[in-house]
Order: sequence, then C-alpha cells, then structure tokens
Amino acid sequence: MTPWQQAITIALVVLGTVLTRFLAFWIFPAHKRPPAFVSYLGQMLPTAVMGLLVVYAFRHLSPSLPQDSLLMLGAALTTAVCHLWKRNFLLSIALGTAVYMMGLHLLG
Repeated sequence: MTPWQQAITIALVVLGTVLTRFLAFWIFPAHKRPPAFVSYLGQMLPTAVMGLLVVYAFRHLSPSLPQDSLLMLGAALTTAVCHLWKRNFLLSIALGTAVYMMGLHLLG
C-alpha cells in the first residue's frame, strides 16, 4: 500500500470505531428510555454469551483424551465453585485459568 492508501485506511478504521462507540448514545440518549426490546437484550445477552463461551470451551472434550478432558472439567469446576463461594467473576476466572495452566504444565 502507498502511504496515501494507508492514511485513508487508518482514517476509515478510526471513523468506524468512533461510529460504533457513539452510535448507541446517539440513538438512545440518557434522558430517554430505551425500547423494551433493547432492555430485554441487555438483560438476556450476558447470560447467552456466557453459555456460548462454555459450549465453545468444551467443544473438544473427548473420551479418547481423558486426561485433557478431566483437566478441562476440573478447571471449570474450580471456576464454578469459586464463583458460587465468592461471587467474584474476576477471581473465579483467574483461579480456573490458573488451575488449567498449572495442570497443563504439570501433566503435559
């Protein structure tokens, strides 16, 4: 790419980023109530996204690789128990990740 094409590309990326960040605030200003459908999505999407992440994380569970599957399930169980105990997303995700990474290094 020529320097001119690079500058145009960067400008378009910046414009796209700014538009996607501020578009929601322009469409739904603070002094107006959002439509019921948007409020519903705001309540339901976080749970749906977490469900998708769980399915994505466990897509490679296999009876032919029991050690890997047990390690993954153990890390998930650690995450769930820690979250039920402390109710802290950051702590539970960090602990589950640490258990999984230590298991990879110790067993791998």
